[in-house]
This record gives sequence, structure tokens and C-alpha cells, in this order.
Amino acid sequence: MRKFQLLILASAIAAGAIWWGFYRTHHTSSLGVASLLPKETLALVHVPDFNRSRGEWHRTDLCQLWKEPAVQDFLAKPRSKVPTEGRIGQTVEEISTLGMKDAFFAVLSIEASAWKWAGGFRTTEDPEKTAKIIDDWKHKLLGTVSGVKHEAVDYQGRQIQVDNVGLLNLSSVHAGPWFLVANDLENLKMLIDRTDGRVKDATTALSADETFLAASKHMPASYAALVFGRPSQFVEKLTDESEAGDRFTMMQQARSFCAATAFDGGRMRDTIFVGMPKIADLGNLTRASLPIANKDTFFYAASLLDLRKEMEPGWQTPGFGWLSGLQKITGSLSANGITVEEWKSAFGTEVGLIGTWGTSSQWPSLVASMPVKDSAKASRIVTTITTANADDAQWTHREKEGVHYYSSGTGLQLLSFSPTIGLSDRMLVVGADTGSVEMAMKRTTSGASELAATTTFQNAERAVPTAQQAFVYLDPALVYARFDTSLRPLLAMGAAFFPAVSDAVDLSKLPPADVIAKYLSPIVMSQSYHGDGYVAESIGPVPLYQTVIGAVTTSIAASAIYRQQTQRPVSFPTRTITAPSPSRSPSPSPDNSP
Repeated sequence: MRKFQLLILASAIAAGAIWWGFYRTHHTSSLGVASLLPKETLALVHVPDFNRSRGEWHRTDLCQLWKEPAVQDFLAKPRSKVPTEGRIGQTVEEISTLGMKDAFFAVLSIEASAWKWAGGFRTTEDPEKTAKIIDDWKHKLLGTVSGVKHEAVDYQGRQIQVDNVGLLNLSSVHAGPWFLVANDLENLKMLIDRTDGRVKDATTALSADETFLAASKHMPASYAALVFGRPSQFVEKLTDESEAGDRFTMMQQARSFCAATAFDGGRMRDTIFVGMPKIADLGNLTRASLPIANKDTFFYAASLLDLRKEMEPGWQTPGFGWLSGLQKITGSLSANGITVEEWKSAFGTEVGLIGTWGTSSQWPSLVASMPVKDSAKASRIVTTITTANADDAQWTHREKEGVHYYSSGTGLQLLSFSPTIGLSDRMLVVGADTGSVEMAMKRTTSGASELAATTTFQNAERAVPTAQQAFVYLDPALVYARFDTSLRPLLAMGAAFFPAVSDAVDLSKLPPADVIAKYLSPIVMSQSYHGDGYVAESIGPVPLYQTVIGAVTTSIAASAIYRQQTQRPVSFPTRTITAPSPSRSPSPSPDNSP
């Protein structure tokens, strides 16, 4: 019996050791780094294990797409024009050599517009090897700057290296397994005291801050990178009190912001938390507009919209994009005596956006929708919208199968652009052309969604929590397939008119749709309110918010290139034909050479 008990005890210990090893491998925490920082730290960026994240990145669908031979062949020409000189790759290899763990960068305070920051990382590599790599980084940063002053300061048995040049002050030290750096000597000394264990009061550290802990509990157990900040305090320290009251009301309410990126198989997952009071209690998302989406839908978004602020008279906050157009509409409604309460009694609080690109369509179509609660009030509001600014656009009205259609001709027949509003007793639909609005109105009567019945949508929907406030679905594989079919010929034509484009990229090597689409799974995002703040979770080959940032950056770069090309005169190649001399054979001209 005693041997049996010992066997059970040994098995339990072995199982516990295996579980602990698995837990340590698959669990990361920012508390270790947070215990080194002061409680009032304004912002923190944490990368727990660089090599592990790098290995997971190489297994993602996006990285596999990058390695695809057809993609590399297409990118060879533009990459040859980028003067990297191997610097990025060399730095990445050096970081990997260090086995960098718990790398962090923190904004400790902002005093009179002076930012006090600190950073560092932990490594188990040879101290001399680590010091050599770091010294090389310092030389690259300060080597070309004249007048750099170097100083060594002894503190509690540690030797601090201080480098001063103008307003730049870098203080760095090796403290056991840690390398620490700060732009303020006293802050660096504080970090040394905490790493060496001389500060015993844990309540003075960021790891004991209630705001930080509340935000951290919404983050995944394992992540590749984490960002934490206090938006309200940044507004307070960086703006005047009079400006902040009007322009940054939303950010003043956000006591914390926390975001983490993790790898999930071949995909990437973003988790974002904003700690703030609930803006308005609008109920939960029903996705009433989902029946409009069909099998050719590449984009579907549903969100709750509170027009309380947007329709208040005198609300002067500037709008951007669709919000600017919304403000014009709501301004017109307010000027014609339609109140917020009347709008809310006419329409539901949910807005849907549906992007569809059929196989036979040259361009995608986008429609917006809102559920109708009171058809009589809704009709009065739509009539007000279409008649309030008669000088700007002429609207025509017709009724078909019980649905009222209001269309505005813009004169852009080439693009088939004719803004249309469709209104039934169940749904309001707005689109850029009559055909897309009519098709959307027909699908609202079916009650079933072709998109929701597809396996692709169902799998994507299950990858995120049930949405309460917002839901977004994007199918990049379908977008690329339609782009390849419809726009590839236009790209070739554009390259003929802008020869510089051909110098930068070979469009004939654009990878085919089947090569790209196999790496592009849907991107999906859900947002809900959880007790103390809003939580958004997104997953895909690139998560939604990173996709938006990348699209904006690409658009800005493309616009810059376009402006540069349009400023140059377009020249077409000419050929001079010279009559051959009767006394000698003609020589091949450069234009005729193969």
C-alpha cells in the first residue's frame, strides 16, 4: 500500500511538472515587467519572447504567402530598388542572438512637454557578447553625431554608462540578466533598485495599479506583443484644458487602453480593451441587415449607432469620411425640425454595411441599411432628406412592389453612379446605384442570408466571441479573385500610360488568384461591452485594425506616387525612320534591336 501511495505521489509530481512546463511555455504575463515600473507609468509596450514570436510568425499564412515563389518573383523588381543594405535583417538576427525576453519600452511621465521614458530587456546570453552588440547599436545611433560626452557613474555596485549630446541623454546599465536604458539617470537608478530587490513595497509598482490590472485581465494568456496606455492622462498632459473639453471628450473618458497581438495557428489575433463608461445603452446587436448579404458578399459590418450627439444643434466637432456626410444629413434634419427622438422612433439603432462583388460585375457595390420601426415617420424623414437641398441634387421618386425608391442623377453615367434610397416598412437601404439597392431590398424580404449559410462565414463567426455592439466580416480571398478578374487588364493599361510604373513593378508577374487566395482566410471582428470597458477581438491572416492601418498607409503611398507621376508630362515612345543609304546596308537601330 505504501509503495502504491508513493507511486501516486510521484505521478502527481510528474504531472504537475509537465503542466507547469506547458503553462510556462504557453503563458505570458506583463506583471514581471510591470513590477519594475512606477505605479503612475503612462504607457507600456511589452514583447515577452522575441524568438518564440519570430518562430510563430514564420508559421503564419501571411509569411507563407510572402515565401510563395510567384509572390517573390513579382516583388523582385520593387525590392531591388529599396536600399536596405541588410540593416533590418542584421538587427533582427542580433536580437535573435541575444535571446531577448521581456523587452519593454515605457513612458514614465510627461513634465512640461518633456517625456521621461525607460526600456530594457532580459537575456541569458554571455554578458560580453551582449555588451558588444549593444555597443554596436549605440555606435550606429550616436556614431555620426559630434560632441557626444561619455561618462561612467557607479551606483550600488553597478556601472552606469551615460551618453549626452544636446538634449539627448541616454543612461544604460547591465544589471544581472537585465539591460536597462532610460533618458533620465534617476529613473534608471529606480529601475536598478527594483531589479536588485532593494524596493520592498510592491504597492508602488505598476503591477499593483488597479487600472493596469483591470485592463490586463482582458488580455489573452499568451501574446506576442502588448501595449498599455492611459488616454485620459495623455490628453490632460498634452493639451490645454480649454481645448481638451471640446475636442477630446471621448479620450478623456478612456481611463485605459490595452491591446495584445497573438498568433493563433496560421492566423493572427488582436484583442483590444478600452476602459471607459458605457456610452449608451442601445441593446444588443441583432444583425438585422444580414439577409442582404449573399454568396458574393466580401464585406459585412453591423454596429449600433447613437445619434444623440450627432443631431444636437450646434455640435461642431469636425467629421471625417462617412461621418462628415452623416453630419450633413443630421444637420439638414435638425434644420427642418426633425428631432433626435423622432429619428429614434422611426429607425432602429443598428446600421449595416454590405459590400458585394458579383462574378459578372466590373466594380463592387456597397449599401448601408437601417431597420424601420415606424414607416410613416421614416417616410417623412426620407422625404425631408430628398427635398431639403433641392439646389444640390434632384431626386426622383417611384414605387415598386411596395418599396419607395428615391434616386438622384449625378451625370456620371460612365460610372453608373446614381445615389438611391430604398424604403420599405421593414428596412431603409442606401446605395450608390439603383440596381444594388433594388437587389438589397428584395433580399430583405427573404429573411435568410446566403452568406450566413456558407461554411466560410460560419467558421469565421465562431472564431470570435458573440458581438454585442459591433461585428465585421471581410473576405480578402474573394476580393483578390474579383480584383484579378476585373482590374488586371486596367492595370496593364495604366502601366502603358505611366511608364514609370513599369520601371517600379512588373505587372505581368502579378500572382494569379488561386496562388494568393489559399493563404487568405476571412478577417472577422466582434466588439462588446464587458463591465468596465469595450472589448474588441479580431482574427485573420492580418487582424482588422492592422488591415485598416495597412490600407491607409498603402493609400497614402499610392497617392504620393500618383501625384509624382501626374506632375510629369506623359511621353510616348517615338521612332524615327531613316531611309537606308543606297551604298551600304542599314544598321539595326536601338529601337529595332531585340
